Amino acid sequence: MAARKIALMAFALTIGTALPTNAYADDHTSLSFGVVPQQSASRLARIWLPILEKLSQKSGYNIKFATAKDIPTFEACLAHGAYDIAYMNPYHYVVFSDVSGYRAIGRQQDHRLRGLLVTRKDSPIETLDDLDGQEVAFPSPAAFGASVIPRAEIAARGITISENYVNSHDSVYMAVANGLTVAGGGVKRTWKTIPDTIRDQLRVFYQTDPYSPHAFAVQASLTEDQAATLGNALTALDADTLSPLGMKGIEAAIDTDWDDIRGLGLTKKDTGVVVEDSNQCHSD
Repeated sequence: MAARKIALMAFALTIGTALPTNAYADDHTSLSFGVVPQQSASRLARIWLPILEKLSQKSGYNIKFATAKDIPTFEACLAHGAYDIAYMNPYHYVVFSDVSGYRAIGRQQDHRLRGLLVTRKDSPIETLDDLDGQEVAFPSPAAFGASVIPRAEIAARGITISENYVNSHDSVYMAVANGLTVAGGGVKRTWKTIPDTIRDQLRVFYQTDPYSPHAFAVQASLTEDQAATLGNALTALDADTLSPLGMKGIEAAIDTDWDDIRGLGLTKKDTGVVVEDSNQCHSD
C-alpha cells in the first residue's frame, strides 16, 4: 500500500507539470480528463484516479487524469481545447464554451456553489467590513467561487482590499494558517478536504450567495454519441464513488444551466481569465 501511494504521488507530480495535448482526439478508446487545479496535483490525483477508473469502466473509454500547475495554465489548456473532458468552475464553463466549444454534460446533483472566506481562529476578523485595507489571499483571478464572487461582494460594499494570488486553494488556506495574510477565499469542497492540522487553525467567517456549480464538459471534437456515453457514465457514478468529492451524485446538464453566471455580466478583463492558446499548455 505504501509503495502504491508513493508511486501515485510521483505520477501526480509528473502530470502536474507535463501538460496535456489533444493527443487522444483521434484515439476513441483513450480520453484525457482535465481537473481544475484547486489543490495540489498529488491531492487531486488521490481523489480523482479511483473515480476515473470507475468512469472508464462505465463508459468503455480509457480515461486519463490530467491537471495543470496552476489555474492560469489550466485556462490556457482549456483555450487550446487540450482536455477531451474537463471539470471546470462555472465561470470557466461560460468562457470556454464560447472560446473553444466545450459543452456541458453534467453537474453536481442538487448543489449550488458558494464561495467562502476564512481567517485564523484567533483573528479579530468577523465581517467583510473588517477586511477594509487588509490583504486577502485568493487562488487566482478567475477562480469563481473562491475569488471572483468574494471579490465582487467585497467591492459591492465599498471595501478596499489588497489581493494576493497564490495559485491554489490549498495555498490560500496555508497562507492564512501561517499568518501570511489575514483572510483567504475558498469553497466548501476544498475546505472539507484540507488536512485537519490546517483546518483546525482556521474558521469560516463569510459565505457568498449561491450559484450554479462546476461543470463537467466535453471538448468540441467529441461526437454527440461520445458525449452521451460519457454523460450517462457520469450520472451512473454512485455516492460511495463520489464521496471524496463531497458529491452525492452527478446529474445531466445543459448549456443554459449556467445562464445565472452569464447574467452577472463579468468580463474576461475583469476576471483576468486566460483565453488564449499559449505555450504554457504545450509539453516539450
